[in-house]
Amino acid sequence: MSLQSLHHCFIDLWCLLLWSAFVAMEFRVWPKSEMEINDTRQNTQSHICKNQCRPLGSESLPEGIVAKTSNLGMRPLWGPVAERSNSKRSMNLLAIAVGIKQKEVVNQIVSKFLRDDFVVMLFHYDGIVDEWSNLEWSDRAIHVSAMNQTKWWFAKRFLHPDIVAEYDYIFLWDEDLGVENFHPGR
Repeated sequence: MSLQSLHHCFIDLWCLLLWSAFVAMEFRVWPKSEMEINDTRQNTQSHICKNQCRPLGSESLPEGIVAKTSNLGMRPLWGPVAERSNSKRSMNLLAIAVGIKQKEVVNQIVSKFLRDDFVVMLFHYDGIVDEWSNLEWSDRAIHVSAMNQTKWWFAKRFLHPDIVAEYDYIFLWDEDLGVENFHPGR
């Protein structure tokens, strides 16, 4: 072994000894009470960092805005939810894929279901929604619009279990099926 390589080994050994002496001086057994204080302090700092490091727009929503289920009815963001005083709460849903060409038939269907206090959800597969606004019940219906989609596409995307959980009965109606001899309240 050359003198130069021996010199490097000696320097490496000396650095290792200094490092272990430094670690040994810093190491001590903490009493349990100090450990608990340190844990609390670390957790507090962690929560502070977590809240400060969030990207803009990812803040928590105010209490009461997020609900586990929904019936898609309009609700105020703040304040108490106004209960409908003139009738009992709807527990049934009529969902129907509609096109403007069947507007009159759909009007008959929806009118019959609304008499029995159904919630109505219209899936507009032709994208035309504004031409339905002249019907008496249009403002009470939930309108969903997407061009060239099937009723099953709408049902899979908008009749999620968290949405339909609030209803006792769900009718996924075809606009070609009449309601002359059908009584939704039975």
